[in-house]
Amino acid sequence: MDYSKYETVIGLEVHAQLLTESKLFCSDSAAFGGSPNTHISPITLAHPGTLPRMNKKAAEYAIKLGLACHCAIEKENYFARKNYFYPDLPKGYQVSQHTAPICNGGYVRITTDAGTRNIQLNRIHLEEDAGKLLHDQDPAFSYVDYNRAGVPLVEIVSEPDMHSSDEAYAYLTELRRLVRYLGVCDGNMEEGSMRCDANISVRIKGTTKLGTKVEVKNMNSIRNVKRAIEAEVIRQIDILETGGSLIQETRSFDAATGSSFSLRSKEEANDYRYFPEPDLAPFKLSDAFIESIRATIPALPEELMQKYTTQFNLPEYDARVICDDKATADYFEALTGITTQYKAAANWILGPVKSWLNEHAAEISNFPVTPENLAQLIALTDSGKVSFSIASSRILPKMISHPDDPMNIATRLNLLQDANADNIGPIIDEVLAKYPDKVAAYRGGKKGLLALFVGEVMKASKGKADPRLTNELLAEKLKG
Repeated sequence: MDYSKYETVIGLEVHAQLLTESKLFCSDSAAFGGSPNTHISPITLAHPGTLPRMNKKAAEYAIKLGLACHCAIEKENYFARKNYFYPDLPKGYQVSQHTAPICNGGYVRITTDAGTRNIQLNRIHLEEDAGKLLHDQDPAFSYVDYNRAGVPLVEIVSEPDMHSSDEAYAYLTELRRLVRYLGVCDGNMEEGSMRCDANISVRIKGTTKLGTKVEVKNMNSIRNVKRAIEAEVIRQIDILETGGSLIQETRSFDAATGSSFSLRSKEEANDYRYFPEPDLAPFKLSDAFIESIRATIPALPEELMQKYTTQFNLPEYDARVICDDKATADYFEALTGITTQYKAAANWILGPVKSWLNEHAAEISNFPVTPENLAQLIALTDSGKVSFSIASSRILPKMISHPDDPMNIATRLNLLQDANADNIGPIIDEVLAKYPDKVAAYRGGKKGLLALFVGEVMKASKGKADPRLTNELLAEKLKG
């Protein structure tokens, strides 16, 4: 099969549950979990005579995300009914904004090995989530849990603007990071609070007409989205290369086998018979309201990356890892607000702190050492009073188990380095007397032996000799 002559075209539809306390059209809890059918009311269950009421916070979160994605915000908004039978939506239809999205256009910037570019968005719109069907509770029946029914969603619809599984992976990773930074969604695909459907087609390179689109669903991780795209591209090319034709359909991805299977032929949008929702009044957004939301947007990864690489002179790798997680970036921001030793701060975060977090499967928000105390430890090492090795292996663990000022810990454990030449000089003399052949070799040109002498002095002083002073004294004495 000649796969190289084909170009992949991918558009992603991402549903993100908004972190509101209540549902989109009623006051029922929108919290994840809970016993089945406990976050419900007559409104969620669509009892006759009940009417929905718009959740203002959901609109604020949608606008916040739209502004962060460089979208145009629609000021004249209304909801529509999407007439499609959902067994897990009691109304028998879904209330969506499909025909009048609150956010239009925009883009998400991604970085892959091929470089940095913008993935264009078609829209972001509000809608309500469906409930959950449980197929494993009874051999003869499916059960329904309505807790999730009515939870507010935004659907982020990209243009068919991605051309590889790597780009799709980078897009989803960046989108998840963005919603977490904004605090509008927790981004947990495993819990279903962020879900992705991939529209995939292939075409001969150099052509502009889109191929037959296939939608793939049921992917519960970003990695599985990547796997599903790769498998679907191969499936489509194999069919075309053997003389077959593709049909527009919806398929489900099986993560265990790495393959997909057909669910149904794909419905067109006009099959849903959209019409304005009669039970919800249109709502208008003022410029002042939109700008008040813009003012709440925190510094986002792209802005922080720029700051760390230009103002702080950090390597791009360091900046990228720190910005990957908002909690880590928040901790680093607090830390660099206290110390100007930016590279040292990054080294501590990416080294000892990250190691402890990985070992304890903890988030940095639960790290016992405050940014203030870590800044004091950085100052202690920068002043030469303790070595980085001693600070990370002896002092930091004590700060974690019994929070205290690092100077107090260093003093109590007798860990402060000796910067007195009168104390270090005799130790150096003993070391040099112990290795006369090495001294001769050093003076004969083998300057790399200096590290051996420094190591021996540090060992003899039990790590307390100041390394910089030790190097200076050794160099002086070795002149012969």
